[in-house]
Amino acid sequence: MFDTISKGFRAARERLTGQAELTEDVIDSALKDVRMSLLEADVEFRVVKQFLADVKERALGEEVKLVAKTGGGKMRVRAEDHFVRICNEALVELMGPVDADLKTAAKGVTGIMMVGLQGSGKTTSTAKLARYLQKQDKSVMLVAADVYRPAAVHQLQVLGEQLDAPVYAREGADPVDICREATERAANDGIDYVLYDTAGRLSVDDQLMGELERIKAAVSPANILLVIDAMIGQDAVQTAKQFDARIDISGVVLTKLDGDARGGAALSIRATTGKPIKFFGVGETIDKLEEFRPEGLASRILGMGDLVGLMKDFQEHVDEEQAMSDAEKMLGGNFTMDDFVSQIRTIQKMGSMKDLMDKMPIGQMFGGDLPQDALDKATDDGELIKIEAMISSMTKAERRDPEVFLLEGARERGSKAAALSRRKKRPPTKMRDPSDLRPEAFVDSRVRRVASGSGREEEEVRGLVGRFLAMRDMMGMLGGMFGGSDGLLGKIPGMGKLKQLNALRKMAKDPQAAQALLGGGMPGMPGMPAGMPGGMPGMPGLPDLGGRGPAKAKQDKAKRKKAKEARRKNRRR
Repeated sequence: MFDTISKGFRAARERLTGQAELTEDVIDSALKDVRMSLLEADVEFRVVKQFLADVKERALGEEVKLVAKTGGGKMRVRAEDHFVRICNEALVELMGPVDADLKTAAKGVTGIMMVGLQGSGKTTSTAKLARYLQKQDKSVMLVAADVYRPAAVHQLQVLGEQLDAPVYAREGADPVDICREATERAANDGIDYVLYDTAGRLSVDDQLMGELERIKAAVSPANILLVIDAMIGQDAVQTAKQFDARIDISGVVLTKLDGDARGGAALSIRATTGKPIKFFGVGETIDKLEEFRPEGLASRILGMGDLVGLMKDFQEHVDEEQAMSDAEKMLGGNFTMDDFVSQIRTIQKMGSMKDLMDKMPIGQMFGGDLPQDALDKATDDGELIKIEAMISSMTKAERRDPEVFLLEGARERGSKAAALSRRKKRPPTKMRDPSDLRPEAFVDSRVRRVASGSGREEEEVRGLVGRFLAMRDMMGMLGGMFGGSDGLLGKIPGMGKLKQLNALRKMAKDPQAAQALLGGGMPGMPGMPAGMPGGMPGMPGLPDLGGRGPAKAKQDKAKRKKAKEARRKNRRR
């Protein structure tokens, strides 16, 4: 989502690194990258031109200064950060303001007319909007007014069963009569909202528009929402203009936005039609509809994430009591593979890993320097599926305590203290020796059986078990260091657990500190207690476990040196 647009803003940010002032030449060079990315993303040309002029006008001649909080003096901030702030403000204004609230009828049932071209996702969006209203404790009725498309009525009826909502349909009847009768039925039944799923065409024509005008006149809907496929690019603007001219739409529902790397329609529609995008779809299931928040999307485009949207996902899908229970188990070193699978499934309910990572402030967390291959691996939903398959192939005893995968000697050396700690409900006091997690330390028969049952390589099974045990040891040590029953704050009633959880929150907010403490990470694997995707710590020097070895350290050093030279070069200009 918005990958093409984000690429241009990242390039512009890199160009500005080391600049002391936003001069016209500096701004023009940065805006070249932004212009190319916006045009590649299919943003309407006049919108691009106006946006660039707006950004340049705001930035031109501004010396990068900021009043310090202490002493009342002035201190410089980085030019690239100042430029990003200006772009963020301009993007928010371009896409907003937006009020996702729907108009309600003065009395009786409130009608919502869903219109759009065929194949835009109109029927699915109707069901998604119905689910959105149900979450607000509103009753809904779906109306099958598309009598032309084969199986359209049946599709809506199936969705109605999933929603446990009534569906009004009449085979072969006139769509205008169907909508009128459904409105009367909904009013008699005390329904709050009635959603009309109207027919579409492959292109806008007079017959389609005439039918929509007659339905509008017959039922007087409070809202007319145009459903547009985000993947049609600039055609979305023309479609919106044509529908708006004939039936005066209230707003737009943008579908398949998660499947479009460009996202130009999201930036163009409001600016060209004056009508807001109220919702956008990010998945196939009926609960995947989000309110269109310009500030959140602008932040995601610029690599700053959307923490408000992320927290909404957490509140909707994460059981707080279960999250607290998982945190206690993790900090006590008692986390099992079954608990791990439970967290994986929670993350999958929240959406794709790509969507979740888009909502995280990756640019701020990693300084905009996260390697693309690492990001691709972190957002690969297939990795979670592979992990779950391997865990599902384990026995109950193996899932409960993966220590059994290790040979007796390695298990004794590495788990004596841990086993004692678990019996006394205390966290482990030290990490196991890395040599006890080498391939030769594993029970080959167990590894071979799990690999065969899950269709994975034996090396992958050893890697999963090794990382899990290391994660459990480390989180148990964290519990011991920051509280626990034997920690310093643990002596104060109720403070041990609080200190532990606060330590986890700090690690979530400061990835560099977490990286230093944990010694590496495996992207995409859950670790944070509240269902947040965290990292399973890797182990330096263990090639089979994918830790941060010497090669990785050299790559990081070379990358830092290259960035330093680029900053020095920009200063000499």
